[in-house]
Amino acid sequence: MSSLISDDYVIRAIRADEWPAVRRLRLDALRDPVAPLAFLDTYEDAAARADSFWQERAANSAENATGVRQLIAEASDGEWVGTVTVLVEEAGSTDWAGFPVERRQAHVVGVFVRPEHRGNGLIKALFEAGLEWAWERGAERVRLLVHEDNSRAQAAYRKVGFAPSGVTVALAGDTGEQELEFVLPRS
Repeated sequence: MSSLISDDYVIRAIRADEWPAVRRLRLDALRDPVAPLAFLDTYEDAAARADSFWQERAANSAENATGVRQLIAEASDGEWVGTVTVLVEEAGSTDWAGFPVERRQAHVVGVFVRPEHRGNGLIKALFEAGLEWAWERGAERVRLLVHEDNSRAQAAYRKVGFAPSGVTVALAGDTGEQELEFVLPRS
């Protein structure tokens, strides 16, 4: 899957051998001012991980992977400027937060667009590619979790068709903070 959204960007799946770029983009995402609201990871923890971690992460979400797909937006100069990762969750399993998965669904994680590339439809194009991949794998719905205080992300997700489901997930560490589940059912 590769799609051109303009002369400026190509949306495509990563390749396993691109793990250094996967690492670089993730570390850049974790430096974003809203990273503490957007990610459950920290820059310090991610930067300390061995190359083998990044190699495995890239291999497990690359173009030939079946249960996870990381998509990137590549600018005309080759720079990676955005990403989404989509995971398939099987009915009858348990998700990362310990909740039962009641239907085959996809879960979007790791959403990031570099600040200088925001506001031009790139996030919509990334989501469209991720949704297409999820629907092709039989997902009945796609979901994501967003911090209750991350209004910018919530607005972006609403623009691409997601809506709050009413489900909340408490963040680890007894902080009192919550993430909200947003869903998009298959039409």
